[in-house]
Amino acid sequence: MIGRRELARLIDHTDLRPTATDADVRRLCEDAVRHGFYAVCINPFFVRLASKLLLNSGVKVCTVIGFPLGMNTLDVKAFEARRAVEDGADELDLVINLGMVKSGNYAYVEEEVSKVLDLARGAVVKVIIETGYLTVEEMGRLCEIAVNVGADFVKTCTGFGPRGVSVEDVRLIKGFTGGRVGIKAAGGIRTYEQAVSLIEAGATRLGTSHGLKILEGAPSD
Repeated sequence: MIGRRELARLIDHTDLRPTATDADVRRLCEDAVRHGFYAVCINPFFVRLASKLLLNSGVKVCTVIGFPLGMNTLDVKAFEARRAVEDGADELDLVINLGMVKSGNYAYVEEEVSKVLDLARGAVVKVIIETGYLTVEEMGRLCEIAVNVGADFVKTCTGFGPRGVSVEDVRLIKGFTGGRVGIKAAGGIRTYEQAVSLIEAGATRLGTSHGLKILEGAPSD
């Protein structure tokens, strides 16, 4: 059994809604500190606010790049990454260009991930591959790229795609990466049981907007 405190340290407490307000982000940060979540994950607009609220708290600030579709140009993603780090982001969740994946242009995908890594200045970079759109072969190629260019994590889903994460997604990514990168499971994680099943399959981080509910189902530790 995974206890409440241990589980909280694996969760990116998330609010990526387009309607999120200042008050929502303040509440998210307060909850993250109170419950010991690893990070908050918020839209780039709120990075500066979150970094001020979480200063010296031990809670990391995570934001998203090219979100949610991944179809921004490389220059735009580069600007987003640089600005996010300047504003205080500790972690960057990058949505890759799925159009280039479907075109077979993996060199472009490698270039954009490498560019964001160069601009990250030590920030953790997670590569969002959006598993609901991918074949197993495409997942394998993208995992290989993430490992080869030095990304820190492969992340399963944006939460805005055709489906959320599955246990099989995590197992496949673990098999492809062999433990050389972290695995962030995200998209539709709502219960303690689901969280545990994903961790047991190999997830090393969970992204969810239901962190408080998930912790309610966890045993005390």
